[in-house]
Amino acid sequence: MTDKRDIQSWWAENPMTYGEEHGKTRYGESEYKLGSKTFFERVDQEFYNWTRPLHDRRPFDRLFPYDRYKGRAVLEIGCGLGTMSMNWASNGALVTAVDLNPVAVEQTAKRFETFDLEGTITLSDAHALPFGDATFDYAYSWGMLHHSPNLEKSLAEIMRVVKPSGGFGFMLYNRRSILHWYMTEYVEGFLHYENRFLGQLALASRYGDGARQEGNPHTWPMTRKEMREIVRAYSDDLEIKVLGADLDFAFRHLLPGLGLVLPRWLKKPWARRFGWSLWIHGHKR
Repeated sequence: MTDKRDIQSWWAENPMTYGEEHGKTRYGESEYKLGSKTFFERVDQEFYNWTRPLHDRRPFDRLFPYDRYKGRAVLEIGCGLGTMSMNWASNGALVTAVDLNPVAVEQTAKRFETFDLEGTITLSDAHALPFGDATFDYAYSWGMLHHSPNLEKSLAEIMRVVKPSGGFGFMLYNRRSILHWYMTEYVEGFLHYENRFLGQLALASRYGDGARQEGNPHTWPMTRKEMREIVRAYSDDLEIKVLGADLDFAFRHLLPGLGLVLPRWLKKPWARRFGWSLWIHGHKR
């Protein structure tokens, strides 16, 4: 099993900045100071551009029930640089955000201070959350759980701290996606012969996040079936959908030239079935 200290150290050195290079603060011709207001605004701009189909009037409001949890306790597991925690706080939630990475905690706290928001930001391991049972009305994680070396334990801890009938939402990478099949398994694994030296987990980790930095210590995309089997133990109204915000990128590589001009209506059925992200949500029984 991957050592959590390796995961912590790698993400501290390579925070999710959405920059041209993973963990760096350069965007185009501009370099930004980590922790500055303009840096946070640029991170948000990049993040929102990547996830444009998930926004309506507010960022991610096609997924997150902000109004339902106004004034209620909301927990984020793996806050990164704080974009999503900020959105929840801005919409009136009582936010607690945790991360294993001290840089993420420091930067999220700095973001809340910069934008005059209230919230509790703390260093914590998802395998052993420092909260009592049934503390939160809603808990979510965006792009973190597939980096957990023990996903089932992390999920059990999250569900422990959610109140009965409380809501949850998790985004994880999809192993049945075009991006994973084509870019990781076919291009890197088969064409570049990486599968001769790397097993499935090592290959997914090498090309899941931070490929220019030789990958990260642990990334294991999941399937809908696997997540359904794990999470249905906690919920009676579990729903899983595929998010295809990555399909423009995937089609540009899969169908050079043609991928740039394919109409959205033609891409949409593929996005709903073979997108890079799974969104798992429901309520705790």
